[in-house]
Amino acid sequence: MREPFERVVHDHGATVLRVCRAVLGPGPDADDAWSETFLAALTAWPRLEEVTNVEAWLVRVAHRKAIDVARARARQAVPTEVLPDGVSTVGSPDPEANELWADVGRLPERQRLAVAYHWFGGLSHQETAELIGGTPDAVRRAASDGIRSLRRKYRAEAARKGEPR
Repeated sequence: MREPFERVVHDHGATVLRVCRAVLGPGPDADDAWSETFLAALTAWPRLEEVTNVEAWLVRVAHRKAIDVARARARQAVPTEVLPDGVSTVGSPDPEANELWADVGRLPERQRLAVAYHWFGGLSHQETAELIGGTPDAVRRAASDGIRSLRRKYRAEAARKGEPR
């Protein structure tokens, strides 16, 4: 018996949001991709095979929805001085974590996607390579380089503040 969809949203919502934020950066676009992911998932939910790894499936759906949002954003830029929506705090209880998402967003694309799908989405290197192209070894290297870059930045900041490593 398949679990209720509400439980799936509860259990995997934070993971999907982390993937969307890692791909699109923090803000309304990531929130939109999160919503689109679960709308698409709800539509496909009755046809999903019982043996499907739900978290990996949702990460794949989130990947595609994030790409859709990024393409739409590139086509329809509308400058405005006042943003109509605020930044969601769903899945991110620490408001200072937006700095981390911004740092992830500044990684080179391959590193950002590898970090998003492997570290935040929980996909294997093989699954991530199938999503973004390349080999599992190349994905492993890109994810490692991305995490090393983030660690280097945060260790340097901690050392500057006098915090223990």
